[in-house]
Amino acid sequence: MRKQLATGAGAGTRSGMAPARGRNGGPAGRPAGGASAALPLLPTPAALQERLERSGLRFTPQREHVYQVLVQKKDHPTAEEVFIRAKKERPEISMATVYNCLDALVSCGLVRQVNQDRSATRFCSNMQPHHHFYCDECGGAHDIDRQPEDIEPPVSMPKGFKPSRYEVTIRGLCPGCATRARR
Repeated sequence: MRKQLATGAGAGTRSGMAPARGRNGGPAGRPAGGASAALPLLPTPAALQERLERSGLRFTPQREHVYQVLVQKKDHPTAEEVFIRAKKERPEISMATVYNCLDALVSCGLVRQVNQDRSATRFCSNMQPHHHFYCDECGGAHDIDRQPEDIEPPVSMPKGFKPSRYEVTIRGLCPGCATRARR
């Protein structure tokens, strides 16, 4: 990857946001401003602008477009995949602009980075607590809902360790690859 992006995430619920359409996910850290509540709803352009400005960032049409690209298809795309999708509607957008937009969205807590082994960083717009399933065959990343009552990790922590969040990673075959493997 050309540029390492800052980590960040989680954000407070704000008015003026559209329904998240049933998606669950998880915060990757604390957002600017110290709030720690997860973002359950997708921002409208006005709420997106307010969130960026609260983090000291300008609202731009490019940032709005990159964010919309991420929420349209929730498949944890890489920066390059976001660039290819963004270019379809905005042919003038550059890879550098996409990297800058992703960096801004991560730093203000609207998107989080998802890293899988040594592969390219992927981006997840699902900010509710959730886990991930990684397909060993196609490399896809899929969200797995986490129950709201599952606030403690499902393992015994060594004495003195105080987890602030956790994510379970499951590996195997996604439904499509499992079907092809049976043939």
